[in-house]
Amino acid sequence: MTPSWPSLTAAQMAEVDRLMIEEYGILLIQMMENAGRNLAEMARRMLGEQLTGRHIVVLCGAGNNGGGGMAAARHLHNRSAVVRIKFVGDPARLTDVSAHQWRILQAMGLANNDEPDLARADLIVDALIGYGLTGNAHGPVAEWIVRADTANCVILSLDTPSGLDATTGVPGNPCIQASATLTLALPKAGLLQLNARQFVGDLYLADISVPPELYRQIGVEVGPLFTNATIIQVHR
Repeated sequence: MTPSWPSLTAAQMAEVDRLMIEEYGILLIQMMENAGRNLAEMARRMLGEQLTGRHIVVLCGAGNNGGGGMAAARHLHNRSAVVRIKFVGDPARLTDVSAHQWRILQAMGLANNDEPDLARADLIVDALIGYGLTGNAHGPVAEWIVRADTANCVILSLDTPSGLDATTGVPGNPCIQASATLTLALPKAGLLQLNARQFVGDLYLADISVPPELYRQIGVEVGPLFTNATIIQVHR
């Protein structure tokens, strides 16, 4: 872990999201598209840079994290992966932008939402819960966290492993044990805690186009992180 890494609490990340939309006019659908494209690229790297014919299961929740997973599923399909999508939750609770992503998948014939065989997957993408989680996951989401953890499969988490407190790094019960986590904008403070390492796995950071001027507004100084790539490694 690099001590000099800037990081954000869950509350700070919520403020980043608010400022992006309300003051900078960078809409959630743009951020979600950036997240999904980077997540698909991270999946490609984890699978030896070969997606054709590889079996990928994307677990999506009803929030914006799930919408990022849906966007990634579209990009993975377009790049010749065999993608199965499991939406976990009540479709009526989908946020507006995530519902838009779901409608795209329906138009593509990818939103079958049947029961994927996790044991046959080359990779599981965890997009169940984002940085806003407080307390333990419960219900069907908790069930799928357990199923993913016991599938003996490589897991890639989006932003934070589902079940992990993004600010403190304290794992809930249950909590995804990811092989790698692709976090967005800046590392969440909890991901950098030593006690979170076994759940986070290798930590990477993806650019979702947050301007440095915005970080300065919330008192966080950020240098030029993405000069050479839109995905960079934080720790292994």
